[in-house]
Amino acid sequence: MPTNPPGTLLTGSQPEAARAWETLQALPVDEDRSGEAPAPIRTKRTTIAKSVTVRGPGTFLGKEIRTIELHPTEREGWWFDRTDIPESLRVEVGIHNVWTTGQIVSNIVLRSGPPNNYIRLVEHIIALRMGMEIDDLVIKIDSGDPPLFDVGSMPLLEALESAGSVESSYPVKYVTVKEPVHMTAPDGKLLVFEPADPARPALDLDCAVDFPNAIGTQRILTTINRETFRHGAHARTNTTAQKKLYCQTLGKMFADIRNLGYTRNNVLIAGKHKYHNEAGLVHNGKSLEAVWHRAILDLLAAVALIERGHFLGKISSFKAGHGMDVEAINLLYRNDLLTPMEF
Repeated sequence: MPTNPPGTLLTGSQPEAARAWETLQALPVDEDRSGEAPAPIRTKRTTIAKSVTVRGPGTFLGKEIRTIELHPTEREGWWFDRTDIPESLRVEVGIHNVWTTGQIVSNIVLRSGPPNNYIRLVEHIIALRMGMEIDDLVIKIDSGDPPLFDVGSMPLLEALESAGSVESSYPVKYVTVKEPVHMTAPDGKLLVFEPADPARPALDLDCAVDFPNAIGTQRILTTINRETFRHGAHARTNTTAQKKLYCQTLGKMFADIRNLGYTRNNVLIAGKHKYHNEAGLVHNGKSLEAVWHRAILDLLAAVALIERGHFLGKISSFKAGHGMDVEAINLLYRNDLLTPMEF
């Protein structure tokens, strides 16, 4: 087994990279879906066949019902449109429009133009770009605070399924990395990007988490297709019992926390030795909800920030999060590491 992760180190420490890689490779695989058929390579771009609407309680203002409208478009890419700011520009889903990855509440925030034209917690929405085979979409939202659902991103996924899809005359573009690269961050975090195999063009994930609580270590291998994406889209975000207590006490001094829409239904709450609510996505007697959420609705959300190209290749992730994910995509752009794949 190689001592170091594949390829060139882009940022961080090589000794830390070697330690993290060795730890990741030594972890048992809790669920292996890497042998499944990859998503088919498509030639024409798609949008949805009809408009659909989804509603739910806000994430950062949980007492307010938020509305998301999904609309077909001939414009290339995924776009957010703040209907409560009618004079604002649409915000393209892309790495160039990332504003921040949050502080107290970790999340990806997009913004275009003035500071008020932002959308928070976009990851659970834009990850669908990677699994639903919808290339072009307008997402109209009535605030910068999207809803948080009780079953991951399933209401949005089911809405897209119900809308159907239509092809355009424009070609789909695929990209991969020119060479293997890796990066580290403090506390043993690691991300590795490897090029796609032209003989088997696919997006493969080796994803692991390691928490000092009931979640513990979890590792999955999966090839992304409609079925594996749909499975992972059921997974809720997770929080600790300690953070939940903080939000209910000292956190009430802060506006973002005071009205946070977290409930026992829409987040997985992990105590030191057990979950404080029912954990989902159980496989062989072990809940893998946390790692599936990390892989499908967090990591793929960052990959969805690659503009006008669907990424193919293999990504290995150990203990990483939104900040590192977004920085990784930035590094791929800054180092000119993305290259087209022709089919």
